[in-house]
Amino acid sequence: MNLRWSWRRETRELFRDIDPIRWEEAEETPKALLAKVPASRLFELAEDSDFRSRIEKELAELEDYQSSGLWYQQTLNGEGDLGPTDPAVAYFSMEFGIHPSLPIYSGGLGVLAGDHLKSASDLGLPLIGVGLLYTHGYFTQSLTSDGWQQETYSYHNPADLPVSPVVDAQGEHLTVTVALPEGREVVIALWEANIGRVPLLLLDTNIEANSDDLKNITDRLYGGDTEHRIKQELVLGVGGVRAVNAYCDNAGLPRPSVAHLNEGHAGFLSLERIRERMDAGLDFEAALAQVRASNIFTTHTPVPAGIDRFDINLVRRYVTERLVPNVPLDRALELGRESDPSLFNMAHMGLRSAQRANGVAKLHGQVSRNMFAGLYPGYEPEEVPIGSVTNGVHLPTWTKPEMAQVINRMAGNIDLASSDTWENADAVTDTELWEVRNKLRSDLVDVARESTKESWLKRGHPEAELGWTCRVLDRDILTVGFARRVSTYKRLTLMLRDPERLRSILLNPERPVQFVIAGKAHPNDMPGKKLMQEIVHFADQAGLRDRFLFLPDYDINLASYLISGTDVWLNNPIRPQEASGTSGMKSVMNGGMTLSISDGWWDEMPQEQHGWTIPTVENEDPNYRDNLEAHALYDLLENAVAPIFYDRDEDGIPHRWLEWVRRSLSTISPKVTSTRMVRDYITEYYRPAVVAQAKIHASDEIAQEYVAWTQKVRQNWHGISLNNLRCNGTLFTDAAEADAGELLVISVDVDLGELKDSDVKVQAVIANEQGQRKIIDLVREEESYTAAFAVDLPGAFSYTARVVPQHELLVNPAELGLITNYAN
Repeated sequence: MNLRWSWRRETRELFRDIDPIRWEEAEETPKALLAKVPASRLFELAEDSDFRSRIEKELAELEDYQSSGLWYQQTLNGEGDLGPTDPAVAYFSMEFGIHPSLPIYSGGLGVLAGDHLKSASDLGLPLIGVGLLYTHGYFTQSLTSDGWQQETYSYHNPADLPVSPVVDAQGEHLTVTVALPEGREVVIALWEANIGRVPLLLLDTNIEANSDDLKNITDRLYGGDTEHRIKQELVLGVGGVRAVNAYCDNAGLPRPSVAHLNEGHAGFLSLERIRERMDAGLDFEAALAQVRASNIFTTHTPVPAGIDRFDINLVRRYVTERLVPNVPLDRALELGRESDPSLFNMAHMGLRSAQRANGVAKLHGQVSRNMFAGLYPGYEPEEVPIGSVTNGVHLPTWTKPEMAQVINRMAGNIDLASSDTWENADAVTDTELWEVRNKLRSDLVDVARESTKESWLKRGHPEAELGWTCRVLDRDILTVGFARRVSTYKRLTLMLRDPERLRSILLNPERPVQFVIAGKAHPNDMPGKKLMQEIVHFADQAGLRDRFLFLPDYDINLASYLISGTDVWLNNPIRPQEASGTSGMKSVMNGGMTLSISDGWWDEMPQEQHGWTIPTVENEDPNYRDNLEAHALYDLLENAVAPIFYDRDEDGIPHRWLEWVRRSLSTISPKVTSTRMVRDYITEYYRPAVVAQAKIHASDEIAQEYVAWTQKVRQNWHGISLNNLRCNGTLFTDAAEADAGELLVISVDVDLGELKDSDVKVQAVIANEQGQRKIIDLVREEESYTAAFAVDLPGAFSYTARVVPQHELLVNPAELGLITNYAN
């Protein structure tokens, strides 16, 4: 019942050895396995002293894992106001991909959340996950005879899942409630899944206390219409906060001090957190200030179309006085305001109710700052308070056992999560590395053949005509993988822009290539489904179906074979519309090479001789862009990738290819672990948020004083004026000249009106001809503010001055949207 077995090889082997055949039939799920094993086999194992010793060893190891001090306790014990084991963070996500036995995920967002919990557990971070227990989960995918996606939903009985009911002191199932329109209330039952040391709370409305329509709120992941979606998000946000509080109170634990919103789906949690503080005596603004200090918002979308938006009238219908008593509703709804007054924007709500926000890769952070710059008027996009933490993947989960052994030898005794490279990269010979890569590719071939046959049976073909499915793919051919959520910006069909060129690559007699493709389109995404159908039609053509496969029902299990068995992982989104992407990271950890547009995570990696980057084209015509980028992809495959792969010695070993694999594996893998990612969150977001919330929660007066300060600053900001801007005593001109290393002095006269020096920062903004921009704080000298700086590069430069607010509780001056620039 503790899902740590999902990433501990020794425990999985223990379960497998109970009954290998039934282990496979149970889809490698211990609870399902034990329901199938005959009693006679269990009696037999009970007499096996070696097996009992293995059980005892694994049990002792799990107990030691859960009780011993890990990185968080060893590194941060005693810092700040947080104990080493008290829950620090409640992590809210619409989906969690832990293992197929807990079917509450659809794709990348959920798998990322699952890896986050696993690494939090490995590091000892005191965190609680919060999600929904979906009655039918996400859909199972199959194809019609014409290659169209077909969705099937299965009922998942909690009794068959690795979850336990959370019970109160009287042994009753613990529940919380959320008010809905028309005087109704939905009752939410709490379940718990154990992810190592981390509890994952799952909220379930499919219980007898609810009417049928309320039971269905947690029916499907990303199912139903917008009204269904808002009900799910209210359960996750408002119900989630109440569930965490009830769980902690029931267990005698302190309530978490920080809420981390993994995307905007849980945004309504801010209203509940504000309500709690207003019930304790604060007004709305002071309560919001406390909530903002302790909220962290992670955005995963690089395009406005990917953001949850609701009709404002629908939101007004659900966000009521009964839902969050005493909260001024008009002010609360302002948190989700956007330029279109008829819409409520969940990402805007997330940003306005969190002092700390981030994208999921460096480039995505930049894209997000541009996308949301309108929320911070007067500030340049690079000053928008959205940082970045590049996603990562859980190495123990995603590396196959054979590759895990290789990594252990290559890394030696180096800390896998904190080192930049694995310095023992040559500890594994080319022969050994090639044997592992061949084994993983062969495993993928076996899985692909079985999947292909099953798919064609479901498409209506008799088994007698499917003999060819046992021969699809070749165990020795260069294999390219492409698997992800099917949406238009990911360009699933870019490889089909020139079908004959692709055919020639696939059927090259000397350097053949084969493709294995998988992915699901959202049930309502007709363009995505059409792209998938195009891929399936191409794959169905005679002479190609053994070299170009689409494998239905992409999930964690299938992904593990795809990312480990393919030699090259292809990623070709429209730049910069890939927020991060993590499948390519998993491939790298298994010795796969990267062939990608420079977008998401790949954009910030060392690329030369670590993989291949598809050149991008700046052009407003999408057909022109796609054609050129597709042919660049073909050129790389034909003239760069395949020649290195097929360059062999007399023993058939591709030394140059393995040199690239070794370089990619040892250099990039340490940079893309979820352990590194969670450490980044701890040091850059969680710990600062814990400290900030401790300051503003120290007393109600501090929060009220901060709000009074913000109101004073807003009321008096118009009284600020800047005059007589000077450079080296010369009055302002549009630009000035300087030699490299020359010391310059910027001065400006400032009238702050009713404000004080301590309320503001006066700054100079300098930009050179190369576009480099620097901001310097000026210091008061009588009526002027002055600072000296040295010029880095010779030539012309422009400069100006400005005033921005400052306060110890402000994380970024842009938060208040106040700025006064020098006007000539």
